Amino acid sequence: MGIRTDLMIEHTAFAKEITPDGITRNVIQKGHVTVTRIVVETEQAAQRLEKPQGRYLTLEMDSLKGYSGQFEQEVELIGKEISPLLPKEGLIFVVGLGNSEITPDDIGPHTCRYVLATRHLINGIAEQTGLDMLRPVAVAAPGVLGQTGMETVEIVAGICQKIKPAAVVVVDALAARDINRLGRTIQISDTGIVPGSGVQNRRKELSVHTLGVPVIAIGVPTVVDMATIASDLLQTNNQIPDRAKTMMVTPREIDQIVAQSSKMLAMGLNCALQPELSVSELMGLTA
Repeated sequence: MGIRTDLMIEHTAFAKEITPDGITRNVIQKGHVTVTRIVVETEQAAQRLEKPQGRYLTLEMDSLKGYSGQFEQEVELIGKEISPLLPKEGLIFVVGLGNSEITPDDIGPHTCRYVLATRHLINGIAEQTGLDMLRPVAVAAPGVLGQTGMETVEIVAGICQKIKPAAVVVVDALAARDINRLGRTIQISDTGIVPGSGVQNRRKELSVHTLGVPVIAIGVPTVVDMATIASDLLQTNNQIPDRAKTMMVTPREIDQIVAQSSKMLAMGLNCALQPELSVSELMGLTA
């Protein structure tokens, strides 16, 4: 289809009348948040859309860009959408993908700063701190190939072999097709992720096939392909310079978007992982 986007909601929107059988789509409104649930049920549908079979959830909200007066309600909603994708018991390994030195790519590492790590709170330590009811969670931001000389999947797979999680949650910055989705869209899926696929830097996938455990992917789009923007403006590809075809565009308020989005993703994850605690209690433990 040639669409430069990581978002399933855009793949199905641009497919329009050629959307194949084997896909269900449901849109509901929860307050001022629009939730779109898409299920790719067949291999034929997956091949047509060039996305894996599985469940894709999209949450659209303006508050990812800055202060929200409904922060607690919104992160609770994010947590409720993540929770059904997680196994009921066992260690969860949260991985922040991306390069923390590049702001639009810092969603994953930045989110990891606020995820409550609890795997080390065992036995007497857990009882002494009053946190013995918490689910075990491990957190890591492994960097990128250019920083470590190792593929992210190699690092994550090695850790998984050691700590044996029940599932892996990967958080990453995404690429969108529509500039209006930047900083106002969250995608959650149970299909794993191929880092960099939306920005022509495709790395090895993190999925049940490569890690041996379920992989839930969560992300926020922070960039749009420059050629897409130029094409929309010019209505033709003929005048787009070759150099523009390799560029990505991000909003000038990207620092604010990354900071706010990361905190909301982390608190949503914390709500899903530690339902016994309130949002205010979780914020106190991760501040």
